[in-house]
Amino acid sequence: MSLTAAQRLKLSKFIKELEKHRGRHTELVTVYIPSGYDINKIINHLSQEQGTATNIKSSSTRKNVIDALERMIQHLRLYKQTPPNGLAAFSGNVAEKEGQSDVQVWSLEPPVPLKTRIYRCDKEFQLDILREMCETKETWGLVVMDRREGNIALLKGKSIVPLVHVKSNVPGKTRAGGQSAQRFERLREGAAKDFYKKIGELMKNEFLENKELKGIIVGGPGPTKYDFVNGNYITDQVKRKIIAIKDTGYTGDFGVQELVDLSQDILANEEIAREKKVVGEFFDKLATDPEMVSYGKEEVKRLLEQGAVETLLLSEDLDDKSLDELEASAKNFGTKIEIISTDTREGVQLKDMGMVGAILRYKAA
Repeated sequence: MSLTAAQRLKLSKFIKELEKHRGRHTELVTVYIPSGYDINKIINHLSQEQGTATNIKSSSTRKNVIDALERMIQHLRLYKQTPPNGLAAFSGNVAEKEGQSDVQVWSLEPPVPLKTRIYRCDKEFQLDILREMCETKETWGLVVMDRREGNIALLKGKSIVPLVHVKSNVPGKTRAGGQSAQRFERLREGAAKDFYKKIGELMKNEFLENKELKGIIVGGPGPTKYDFVNGNYITDQVKRKIIAIKDTGYTGDFGVQELVDLSQDILANEEIAREKKVVGEFFDKLATDPEMVSYGKEEVKRLLEQGAVETLLLSEDLDDKSLDELEASAKNFGTKIEIISTDTREGVQLKDMGMVGAILRYKAA
């Protein structure tokens, strides 16, 4: 399951908040409760840990651990049962000065089901599971080829997953004795076309039914890749997924890695390009047909409640309370939600206009 932009933003903010806190000793408590697990068993376990904590030699550490566990237990008792996706909870004394007490607790029902049970006391909260959830899950197809060989792979997040490596039967440039140059060249061209068809069929098998695939990038040395892409070797459905062709110096596994390195502009900017498109549409309509857009939290909220908003634009700098409130209203009417970064000129403009914008379905009163 892929996270929505809004889910990823809220999770990222939650992680950043907890990353700020450090314990002086192993006194910050992390608890992960898996989906479907009995929350009462966790509460009983934490009560037992309180008893164990009385054996800690340092009086300040002992007090901080016991207090953190008590605060965690009180918080978990507010839940009648474990939320559907499980629960991640964190507690500890986060006072800036040693000797002071400021025991706080945080909890989050994650956007995807938790599968891991964790209890840990450490100098920092254990956030790797949440960080992994927050990572972008886009998948890209990678194809590197020339007349000698071809590699097909997937790029999942930061990991390259090899799928297929195939060698061709295209003869070398030196012909066998007794063959005319023309006949030998015909044999080479025929073998090359057969090889291209084979790679096209493998691409269909690996990519056509991949619902997570955002696009395919093809690379390789020389002109072969262009002959392959522009010929009739790839089904139309797969060919439509090709978003770029790159020149690489190598084939094989090294060529696949080189292709990824050369495609950082596409991989990094694809989401930004989509964002620029929707924000550009908003500002174009604002200039040419202002009755089909709106901005400002209260005005957009009013139009949301009328069902008049087609696309809701929310700045990533918007506070969590407003984000949750507007997102809830948008879901009631099937409104598309776009979280807009402040890394672009357009995103800064939206922020300066009140951080909330809307493209309307119809002209509303």
